Amino acid sequence: MNTPLSWIKEMVPGLDCTPAEYMDAMTLSGTKAESAQYFDKNLDKIVVGRINKIERHPDADKLVICQVQIDEDGKEIQIVTGAPNAFEGAVVPVVLDGGRVACDHSGNKPGEGFVIKAGKLRGVDSAGMMCSIDELGRDKTYYPEADEEGLYIFNKIEGGSKLKLGSDALIPLGLRDALVEYEVTSNRVDCFGMEGIAREAAATFRKEFKPPVIKETGNNEKAEDYISVEIKDNELCKRYVARVVKNVKIAPSPLWMQRKLSAVGIRPINNIVDITNYVMTELSQPMHAYDIDTIDERKIVVERAANGEKFTTLDGVERELDDTVLLIKDGKKAVGIAGIMGGENSKINEGLNTVLLEAACFDGTNIRLSSKKIGLRTDASGKFEKGLHPETALLAMNRACTLIEEIGAGEVACGVVDVYPVKEGDREVEFDLDACNRLLGTSISLDMAREYFDRLGIKINDDLKSVVVPYFRQDLLRNADLAEELARFFGYDKIPTTLPSGESTAGGETFGMEIEGKARELAEQFGFCEGMTFSFESPKVFDRLLLPLDAKEREAIEIKNPLGEDYSIMRTQIINGMLTSLGTNSARRNKNVRLYEISNIYLAKKLPLEDYPEERKQFCLGMYGEGDFFVLKGVIEEFLYKVGMKKLPSYNADAGKTFLHPGRQALIIYEDAVVGYFGEVHPLVQEAYGIAERTYVANIDLSVICKKANFTVKYEGIAKFPSVVRDISLVMDKSLTAGEIEKIIRSESGAILESLELFDIYEGERIGADKKSMAYSITFRNKEKTLEESEISAVMEKILKGLQTIGAVLRS
Repeated sequence: MNTPLSWIKEMVPGLDCTPAEYMDAMTLSGTKAESAQYFDKNLDKIVVGRINKIERHPDADKLVICQVQIDEDGKEIQIVTGAPNAFEGAVVPVVLDGGRVACDHSGNKPGEGFVIKAGKLRGVDSAGMMCSIDELGRDKTYYPEADEEGLYIFNKIEGGSKLKLGSDALIPLGLRDALVEYEVTSNRVDCFGMEGIAREAAATFRKEFKPPVIKETGNNEKAEDYISVEIKDNELCKRYVARVVKNVKIAPSPLWMQRKLSAVGIRPINNIVDITNYVMTELSQPMHAYDIDTIDERKIVVERAANGEKFTTLDGVERELDDTVLLIKDGKKAVGIAGIMGGENSKINEGLNTVLLEAACFDGTNIRLSSKKIGLRTDASGKFEKGLHPETALLAMNRACTLIEEIGAGEVACGVVDVYPVKEGDREVEFDLDACNRLLGTSISLDMAREYFDRLGIKINDDLKSVVVPYFRQDLLRNADLAEELARFFGYDKIPTTLPSGESTAGGETFGMEIEGKARELAEQFGFCEGMTFSFESPKVFDRLLLPLDAKEREAIEIKNPLGEDYSIMRTQIINGMLTSLGTNSARRNKNVRLYEISNIYLAKKLPLEDYPEERKQFCLGMYGEGDFFVLKGVIEEFLYKVGMKKLPSYNADAGKTFLHPGRQALIIYEDAVVGYFGEVHPLVQEAYGIAERTYVANIDLSVICKKANFTVKYEGIAKFPSVVRDISLVMDKSLTAGEIEKIIRSESGAILESLELFDIYEGERIGADKKSMAYSITFRNKEKTLEESEISAVMEKILKGLQTIGAVLRS
């Protein structure tokens, strides 16, 4: 939001401060002023002058010698110029010797401007310079009366030829001003207009606030005789106000209005358009003007568009709509997209006689979504999407009609067509001064609070337990909001420094966070570095991972407004991000890379989405170079042990992961629950990601781990009785796995088994081509007594019998 300081001072009489003082005070009271653009920057010693006499230059065909009067006493200076529009009697801005302008004839704008010095031009003395609007640092776009080439001529503006000679030339140009830029938060809708900022300035400086003048307007004719209004969607249009202006005289708007619009960057067009822009800037209420002769059946209907309906807007672009977009229609056709832009079929032409003025209150969220959907954002939509109050519509309409009559742009018909289905009355908010003081650490009295609130238009009720907030303060909803208002005007810098009060509570991590911490700690101990990848992915990753067409992972959630196709879905697996990172490291020729990531995947309960997706936290490990399948297996088992899962996991080699090597992959199973998988990456997938070496990945579902983990530590005393160790060497088929062997040993050993360790694997001609030998060291211990040989022999016999059932026998 930008406001010229002069405009604010009009609404706050008696406001006498520099722009710097103004910005400091406004920022301290909560309306953050970011910066100020000084219109008179680099402009110095520029006065009003009049060309009294022009002579040809003796040595230059394109130059003339002007005698320019620069004060009321008749003092003249000689200036040589090449301006093609100079004439005797022209009143122009004149830069005196030693003065400065913003840019030179070529449009260059140095940081400190150009200093003008007296000298000679082609041998003739020249004591200064007469200026064009460009040389004063302004754009011809915002000064339509300025000639395309040559000097700025004051004669072209009302009263310009009668300006006092020698007076400050920047004042009638509106350049003795500063444009202040604010950082306005989206909840302060009132501060997106001049009136709202001026009201804040009045409260800050304790000055009277003078609102824009609104007078009773209208002739004997009634607006309802010209137009009727019907709202068919009360949720999207809370209020629609219409008035009629007859005998419209399209002409340039007054100079004061043009200057104000120019100051905020709005190009003056004509009186009617300028008035609607002026009111929008002043009150933050967009308005629209229709040629009433283009409105069929003299009827306005506010309703949703039909799906697939097409409409051509004022910019000449045909747009396809759906039933979420709100339209303004007449008796037969659409004439505008509500809150965004009018239609080409109802635009104002020069020959019009009667204008229909519209001021409405549309649903902000709908305007924002509609604007984005049709790809058209305007000044009006930018205002509406903040969420305007219905009360502003009538105020803006009457202000516009006041201006129309004031500048003689037309004859306003009496009365207003005002459709307001559900009226919004005054809003009361609970108020507790003691709670406010406790929250702020202050001791603001009731009288002080009443004074601060009075400045803001807030009234404390007689019961002292609630307040009535004005319609324009839609951000005040609860006692904490009222406390903020008190703090703003008490002074943030005056709030004493105090220690926090109230009960202290111990902080801590959730169980899930503790598990994530253990995962990070363990991964980094084993040399893994943390990586972070996007949750957005491309549907193409499923093909790179060789996933079948019916794979569950392909049921991904599509993003409505993606950054591009490569970021168009939410990931359903984390492996793609890990392999992409490993591929990047491989391309950079980094050796022995180990990465880990802890992130969510997003699983839809049903597509299309009807509810929030399930977010499952994953712990992913990836490595290439040093290490292999069994190293990764050891890291996984160590992690499970660290989170209190003391039992050994089992593994299922039939993991069914298409992106892993078919013979080197396994599911990780703990107490009959699958907690993850790991394995070597499939060669084709490895090649697709550009990884040059064998690559290994593991993925552990931390949501499952949370259900199995246990950080409770139980003390066990040192064993009192000795252990007994037995070594066995077994011969079996190569297809038999160590897991199957160990499962039988554990099940047959009973409670006296303390540990089991595989210490040798042998394959060779001595035991057969399809055989292998595996040797185990088995430790037994009874916690209650010393084991006897007979007990151990009996257990060993059970173990050997059990092993024989799967084809494992003692090696001879």
